[in-house]
Amino acid sequence: MSDLKLAIFDVDGTLVDSRQVIHKAMDRAFVRAGLGEIDYDRVRTIVGLELGEAVSRLAPPDYPAARTAELAGYYKEAFVQMRAEDGFAEPLYDGARETVERLVDEGWLLGVATGKARRGLDIVFSHHGLHTHFQTLQTVDHGPGKPHPRMVLDAMAETGADAGNTVMIGDTSFDMEMARAAKTRAIGVSWGFHTPDEVRAGGAHELHEDFDSLSAALRVFADERRGAA
Repeated sequence: MSDLKLAIFDVDGTLVDSRQVIHKAMDRAFVRAGLGEIDYDRVRTIVGLELGEAVSRLAPPDYPAARTAELAGYYKEAFVQMRAEDGFAEPLYDGARETVERLVDEGWLLGVATGKARRGLDIVFSHHGLHTHFQTLQTVDHGPGKPHPRMVLDAMAETGADAGNTVMIGDTSFDMEMARAAKTRAIGVSWGFHTPDEVRAGGAHELHEDFDSLSAALRVFADERRGAA
């Protein structure tokens, strides 16, 4: 068994508070498509999925496939427009940066598994100066998105970590299902898009309410792995 420890983070709703901007962009897309406004409580349920799958779930059941692709395009365009507007913000959650830096200092390898495309991830990480902390960045550009385990499996292959020493940290049931399918530890957080009950229903081994609690749990995990080596 490899002794490398790998922590894979979701981005939206886990590291970055994008709740308002994702809802606003999807709302603009739906209005542009003539579908009317869409409530946040509907939008939050699909965050983390690949965009085409996400809009398919939100669109009316009889909505044509060609128009679903158009709707996804409207969402992308709305996001680009919003980034140029005054007041646009995708802030890190309190404690996110400190936790990432602490894990690096403690010898963890870090990765990302996100429903974002690589272009969107690069914009967010460049803005927050996070690229240098992460060894593997897995997006939906090159294969299946959540809850398929592909991104977690690719992250482990890229870093050399094994499933027993890998954790997946996220705010949605899709993150937990992905982690379980990859046979890694599924660690949920309560501050993002899905409710704690939804995260637990996805298969979370544990659920944390803040980064302090998460950091403490990761130290315990690391100690247990060292003891098992």
